[in-house]
Amino acid sequence: MTMMLVHYVGNADSRFDRDYYMTEHVPLVERAWGPHGLRSAEVYFAAEAGEADGVITICLCHFEDRDAMEKALSAPETAAVMDDVANFTDIAPVRTVMERGVGGAT
Repeated sequence: MTMMLVHYVGNADSRFDRDYYMTEHVPLVERAWGPHGLRSAEVYFAAEAGEADGVITICLCHFEDRDAMEKALSAPETAAVMDDVANFTDIAPVRTVMERGVGGAT
């Protein structure tokens, strides 16, 4: 399984509309990328929102594999996902691709 971690790093002056993100943007992501292998999208918000600089929100997008993620990112529907970011934040998202490790604690 491949995971794309999308996070938003900001400060007390950053704009981030949680309600829009959860009710509009995340469902848009699921509709756009679901047919290309997105299995789930988990959202986490900083417990101390607005009090300090740092990560405001993280979304963990779980894909079947790296090929599925790359197909999703290159799909025509991805343009709408990217264009929608300005509707809920003034922060540029940062993407990091993660692979599950083998061994160790589960």
